[in-house]
Amino acid sequence: MGCKSDKGVRPNILFIMSDDHSSQAWGVYGGALEAHAKNDNIKRLAKEGMLLNNVFATNAICVPSRASILTGQYSHQNNIYSLSDPLEPDSMNIAKALQASGYETAVIGKWHLTKEPNGFDYYLVLPGQGKYHNPKLKSKENWQDGGLGGKEYQGFSADVIGDKSIEWLQDRKTDKPFFLMTHFKATHEPFDYPERYADFLEGVIIEEPASLYDFGPSTNARSFIGQSLSILHDRWIADQKDTTQNRYPGLPIDTEGLDSIARRKFTYQKFVKDFLRSGAAIDDNIGKLIEELEITGQLDNTVVIYTADQGYFLGEHGMMDKRMLYEEAIRMPFVIRYPKEIEDSSTLDDIILNIDFPALFADYADLPKQNYISGRSFRSNLNGNTPEDWRQSMYYRYWLHRTERPAHFAIRDHRYKLGLFYGMPLDITGAMKESTDPAWEFYDLKNDPTESHNAYNDSAYQIKIDSLKKELIKLRKEVGDTDTKFPALQKLIGENLDR
Repeated sequence: MGCKSDKGVRPNILFIMSDDHSSQAWGVYGGALEAHAKNDNIKRLAKEGMLLNNVFATNAICVPSRASILTGQYSHQNNIYSLSDPLEPDSMNIAKALQASGYETAVIGKWHLTKEPNGFDYYLVLPGQGKYHNPKLKSKENWQDGGLGGKEYQGFSADVIGDKSIEWLQDRKTDKPFFLMTHFKATHEPFDYPERYADFLEGVIIEEPASLYDFGPSTNARSFIGQSLSILHDRWIADQKDTTQNRYPGLPIDTEGLDSIARRKFTYQKFVKDFLRSGAAIDDNIGKLIEELEITGQLDNTVVIYTADQGYFLGEHGMMDKRMLYEEAIRMPFVIRYPKEIEDSSTLDDIILNIDFPALFADYADLPKQNYISGRSFRSNLNGNTPEDWRQSMYYRYWLHRTERPAHFAIRDHRYKLGLFYGMPLDITGAMKESTDPAWEFYDLKNDPTESHNAYNDSAYQIKIDSLKKELIKLRKEVGDTDTKFPALQKLIGENLDR
């Protein structure tokens, strides 16, 4: 076990986060991609710290997850449900609390919360989603809301963001502890990469996930089609026809004459290699940040975290993207290094949520409990002392309804998962107006870890399903997500509890 930290010495906090860099692509969680991922620095953090196995987003989509990490609140509490909802500058967030307590604070890279960052002594952030090559970055001197404004910086985005983070570390006031959020754009679609990785994995055949050839409900027992991997192939074709777009790397491609199976096989290989190339640039820059802290003698007094804002489907279930209740989407890979307290090469299986992150930051900063945070510090868990009353299940909700991926909520414990796809728009910005029929899904994660069989109607599980329904309703009440504003949904839930 690591030593207890020196009393009165508050550590620096370096929170590194990527976009969509799913656990399958880290190469430290096992799986087919383990042999192919460039992950030297991620592996170093895991070897010198702790790898967390059960960290989850409470709403697996970029903007809401980022808002939850800052506010410690569920979407229904901070009113950030979809990609279009801004984090208002007057909202309370953990950066403000750390800043007020004497930390020097900065955010560099992807922000994506529309309005100007607040609580940061310094910020340099992408406008909206930002660009992979020669990105613009916005500062206090040229701020405009949304996707506007900024100054162009030469280079690949991950390299620029890494270098600018190091510049800030070198220029900052050294008499204060720091809280730095370094947020990479990679590995978000279009999964671009720097030239140095153009030939990485060239000629390699990567093992396919077992569910790659799921083409819809007829082959997978789901109640909806989801974001099919075929969509990515169609986007490539559209991009190479319209050369003004030039979004995706590695074009042109030629899939003329391929049947659906051969096209899916081709799409998977290109997609995953692009994804791993993009992720390799992140790993490079994690290494640069670690090296800077090591050279300056700050590394062992810095809590270093690397995570992603949610997961991503890499062909599993025949899908791309995230948003769904399935493991690949809701799981957030997470590694933390702090040798003063955390044992090296250790792991943690406790259920941790993104709303817990700011509570952990506050705990390390020796702040009192922050009443606006619904999450809970997991510092004791990391030290090998999980509280007896730690959660045994978690509540998930996705609000941005579309007919191919309906709005839903779910409960997940250490073995089972139950979700109701209620399929209603509920006035959420960007949601489709057309509703879908309600549908339940249930998975036994021990016997069906790939969630390939919706076992909701299996007789062997009915007692467990009934128990989970009761716990789901209890959880919704505990977190205050009772939908009192939406009587039609309340009625639908009531009608479906006995089904």
